Amino acid sequence: MGIEEKINADVKASMLAKDAKRLEAVRAIKAVVLYLKTSPEGLTEESALKAIQKEVKKRKETAELYTTQGRADLAEVETAQALIMEEYLPKQMSEDEIKAGLKDIIAQTGASSIADLGKVMGAANKVFSGKADNKIVSALVKELLS
Repeated sequence: MGIEEKINADVKASMLAKDAKRLEAVRAIKAVVLYLKTSPEGLTEESALKAIQKEVKKRKETAELYTTQGRADLAEVETAQALIMEEYLPKQMSEDEIKAGLKDIIAQTGASSIADLGKVMGAANKVFSGKADNKIVSALVKELLS
């Protein structure tokens, strides 16, 4: 079952269960998938995962902003949507797993100082694509190279 079929089935299931919060989040994903379908890039499993990851990041940042502004009610909605959207993403790697992978990448690229950050991040983005948050990867790379 492809991502599009899974989302359509989940929209239907959410409607039948009368789960409005879940339905709203799944419809947002469906909108992104439909946009990808008509884009020149086309709909692939990889492009869909990247788009969903982008949506999750948007929701988390918005929730953070609402929290700082004292709007816990709105932050709660955004956080709930982010959690539902994360169900469609592959399991995220732990910090220890990322660190182990980064040590291998640093050894392969021969990086020795913070000046080699670009080389390491380029290789890390390919390896950890969709499996780890780039913000965490970047922080760990800086820590390992310094």
